[in-house]
Amino acid sequence: MDSFWSKLPKPFFALAPMADVTDPAYRRLIAEYGAPHVTWTEFVSADGLYHTREKKGMKDGENPLVRDLQYSEAERPIVAQIFGSIPETIEYASELVATLGFDGVDINMGCPDRSIEKQGAGAGMIKTPELVAPIVEAARRGAARGKEGGIPVSLKTRIGYHQETMDTWLPVVLAAKPDALTVHLRTRKEMSKVDAHWELMARAVALRDAHSPNTIILGNGDVNDLNDARTKAEASGADGIMLGRAIFGTPWLFTDRVEVTPAERIEALRTLAQYFSELRPTKSFHLLKKHIKSFITGWDGAAQLRGALMNASTLEELESILAAAKP
Repeated sequence: MDSFWSKLPKPFFALAPMADVTDPAYRRLIAEYGAPHVTWTEFVSADGLYHTREKKGMKDGENPLVRDLQYSEAERPIVAQIFGSIPETIEYASELVATLGFDGVDINMGCPDRSIEKQGAGAGMIKTPELVAPIVEAARRGAARGKEGGIPVSLKTRIGYHQETMDTWLPVVLAAKPDALTVHLRTRKEMSKVDAHWELMARAVALRDAHSPNTIILGNGDVNDLNDARTKAEASGADGIMLGRAIFGTPWLFTDRVEVTPAERIEALRTLAQYFSELRPTKSFHLLKKHIKSFITGWDGAAQLRGALMNASTLEELESILAAAKP
């Protein structure tokens, strides 16, 4: 299989999957300002994709979860992230992802959300290492049915559950020979309450070298900007660096821009709101509040404008408030 992973520069920089953040609307905006080398979607439930079709008889095109997987050509290469702990549903979801034209499928083995862990998925899989190989094999079978030759299968996980267990956990993950592996440098127990343990990334790279040298490895956690990403890549030997929270309010993150005017911030938020209304019409407009907080900041009068925008419940109301703003 001719994988896009082998064609990336080193180090390369990737956009992390974040629920209700890296949605189709924000990803489109990011791509317009300057796309990363690789883009991840928000995670989507493999069980949800499967059961909506099998139990409710809903066609894939009618499934709201499938609508969350829409993307633009400007976002390529783009990887769809799915979660689940049942090989049958992972197989189906991977086939669907390949059929939809994604460049890769990524399996979430690190999300700490309790509702996801109750399904045995996300970080819960760290406690059931025997499921890793069947899940990856199922993803490959599905991807091969969805596209001739298949698409790359990658994984994203953490350094342990209650405590750091890289020396036992990562070899299990790497034994499945994923095309790429992203390591979030915190345990599940730590959540985001402590600094990411970047001092451990070189050991993760060494484990990759020992157990699956052809696997591309990325580090993730507390990466501030591209300069910070370059420093962390050089220090650790990671092939790539994934940036997550740094993207809040900075769709130009992957362009090395430093100076951005208030007027540019306002215009970017306006465009994002338009894309949100177009691409996510069934979603609550209030999901934009986290973006309002991060875009409208850093100048005199920003707090007052931000307060007014937080009360907007439609695109028209938001645009009216922004039109009257004088940064």
